[in-house]
Amino acid sequence: MKTRLPLLAVVILGLAASPATAEDRPNLIWIMADDMGYGEVGCYGQRVIATPNLDRMAREGLRFTHFYAGATVCAPSRSVLMTGKHHGHTRVRGNAGPNNPTAQALRDGDTTVADVLHQAGYRTALVGKWGLGDVGPAATGLPRRHGFDEFFGYLNQVHAHNHFPDFLWRNEEKVALRNKVTPVGGNGGGYATEAVEYADDLFADAAVKFVAENKARPFFLYWSMVVPHANNERTRALKNGAEVPDLGPYADKDWPGPDKGHAAMITRLDGYVGRLLDALREQGLAEKTLVIFTSDNGPHNESNHDLARFKPSGPFRGIKRSLTDGGIRVPMIAWRPGTIAPGGVSNHVAYFGDWMATAAELAGAKAPADGDSISFAPTLLGKPSAQKEHEFLYWEFHEGGFKQAALYQGRWKGVRVGGPNAPVALYDQQSDPAETDDVAERRPEIAARIGRFLSTARSPSPDWEPKWKTPGKAAH
Repeated sequence: MKTRLPLLAVVILGLAASPATAEDRPNLIWIMADDMGYGEVGCYGQRVIATPNLDRMAREGLRFTHFYAGATVCAPSRSVLMTGKHHGHTRVRGNAGPNNPTAQALRDGDTTVADVLHQAGYRTALVGKWGLGDVGPAATGLPRRHGFDEFFGYLNQVHAHNHFPDFLWRNEEKVALRNKVTPVGGNGGGYATEAVEYADDLFADAAVKFVAENKARPFFLYWSMVVPHANNERTRALKNGAEVPDLGPYADKDWPGPDKGHAAMITRLDGYVGRLLDALREQGLAEKTLVIFTSDNGPHNESNHDLARFKPSGPFRGIKRSLTDGGIRVPMIAWRPGTIAPGGVSNHVAYFGDWMATAAELAGAKAPADGDSISFAPTLLGKPSAQKEHEFLYWEFHEGGFKQAALYQGRWKGVRVGGPNAPVALYDQQSDPAETDDVAERRPEIAARIGRFLSTARSPSPDWEPKWKTPGKAAH
């Protein structure tokens, strides 16, 4: 039986007996879609939207079937990824919005995976959406204060709603774009009336350029796309938040505009991934580079598109903002020709926080001792007997009343809503992946075990104190 380690304990795998040398340390690329569901990729069951490059990536690499985002919404999920601490320990635990920007910013002293890799001699870059710091009061969280040598993209997520913005950030300087924008609210929100330059096209250019410019040294690229996130302001104004330069193969479909646009965004994203993998091959870097593809949380419904057409959550229940697996289980494909065997499928249970220990191990570096991170490098290397596992994974959610969830032993999902002593709804993912049958009364010992964990899972945070709300009949 595999050894399981409590997530609340200090969990950092020992590094290899011989630290990795500069010659054998892989380049590391983490590609992350925004609000893309588990079921929106062909190799995960999608039948309407074309994703040939991601499907090929899976055929050539390893596809994870039980991988989780750090949270069910944007900012905390990214905080978990960057810090290697689970949702109850990481700095940013929710989307704070413009009224409390410091609550959504990393602080001095927060160590990120970019810090660890930078100190190990990696050239580090962030391309795309950040969401963990901004100019002004939240400047403690700016990317270059947290391990990134280079940054090009959006600082805050409202600005990132607009796929055709009138400016982006390069490091701490604004870069003007040719788009003409109708502003809505603050923080850069709005929509283009003259759409010329698509941000994610520019990010793809920047990602490929970074790889070419750094091929002679180890690098870490965090490519945080914005597609297929909706432009929420455009949805409210024009009833269609699926902003994309063209509708591609869906232009002639007998579908509403938002459906065409949503599908086109994902196929365009797929093209970006294919372009990067081709560039790695052309540069002779494919066998030297680990590429991870995933999404920051479950699928959204904010473009005004039809979820029934695409079935974006796959076999799971819920979407973004849900603590059922539809909101937090995400696609994850790992690719490194010559190291990762092609065509593999793994049911190893892992989450965003594990990237810290994994990246550190592969880079011959040391991860922080206070993390909640287990390296999944053994799984990548085809050594499942050496793979350690979490006893618990943990999530919380602060919008509309505090909620908690935990996965126990990779099988039992517990959700608590309504108060610190409220009963735990319990689902057996082994027989009920959609989490529709509450078995708490049939397995009271498991429900009680998860309930005790939930009561101690989080550390206090003055920015993110639980505000419980008595539940109605809504789904968890």
